[in-house]
This record gives sequence, C-alpha cells and structure tokens, in this order.
Amino acid sequence: MLSEIFTFVIDTVTGLFAGFLLLRFWMQVQRVRPPAGLAQAIFQLTDWLVHPIRRIVPGFRGYDWATLIAVLVVAMLAMMVKVWLLGQFSLLAILWLTIFRVLQWILYGLMALLVLEAVFSWVNPHAPFAPFIRALNEPVLSPLRKLISPLGGLDFSPLVALIILQILNMVLIKAFANLPLF
Repeated sequence: MLSEIFTFVIDTVTGLFAGFLLLRFWMQVQRVRPPAGLAQAIFQLTDWLVHPIRRIVPGFRGYDWATLIAVLVVAMLAMMVKVWLLGQFSLLAILWLTIFRVLQWILYGLMALLVLEAVFSWVNPHAPFAPFIRALNEPVLSPLRKLISPLGGLDFSPLVALIILQILNMVLIKAFANLPLF
C-alpha cells in the first residue's frame, strides 16, 4: 500500500513537471507567446533543469532540444525510482518504460489542450488564455478541419482529435504491454 502511494505521488509530480517542460517546448515549436504570468511560471519551474542541459546540448534548427532531453531525464528518473521500488526490471526495461511514459505524457498533454480549448469555447471564447490555447492546438486541429466541416455551426474536430488521441494511447498501451520487460 505504501509503495502504491509513493508511486502515485511520483507519477503525479513528474507528470506535472514534464507537462510544463513539454508545454515549454511546444510553445517554442509553435512560436506562440503565452500570457506573461504563465510564461514566467513555466520558465521559473523549468529553468533549473533546462539551463544546465542547454550548456551541453544547444538548440538546433530553432528548437530547444535541452527541454526535450529534460523530459527524458525526468521520465527516466521516475522509472528508476519505480523500478527500485519493484526491484525486478532491467536497464532495457527502464529505457522502454521511459519512452512509453514520454509518449503518454505527449498524448495526455495534447488531450488536455483540446479539453481546455473546448471549455474556453463554451465558457468564454474571448478569455485571455483562449487565443494561446487555440494557437497550440492549431497543428492538431487544422488537418481535421479540412476533412470535417462544421455541422450546424459546431466544430467537431476537437472531439475527433480526442478520439484519435485516445485510440493512439490504447495502441501505445497495448504495444508496450506486449514487450518483454524482464
């Protein structure tokens, strides 16, 4: 019971921190400037890890690869602690579980952004964060909007994107469940 609680806390803390790191990277990829308060919070939370890595791995082609490496480091440390609690996995298992965790964080992050956009569209489409969230979702929703026209003024592309991301998550879980990790 105690190890389950500890595992839950590790998953929650590392997931939130990795979410901020992934948001930092995605904002930079999309060249989206967040509202000042959010930007300050993201950079204050993540700079302590990103800056030392950036000294070793500089940006390349306009991308901050140090941030993605920080995500991998966070995932690997989380997996190492969890493996230490279970005490039965190999180094290869830690690497596979790290990749799995990062891919899941990416999918969950995209899902969260889609849900936020849907909430803003219902509650207050002119909220200060709404254009920021919309810009982050644009690469995911744009191809779907070309295929699915609005019905009765309703845009179903976020719903379709959520379904696709859920299916990808299910495929990911199934694929990693079949890997021999011992």
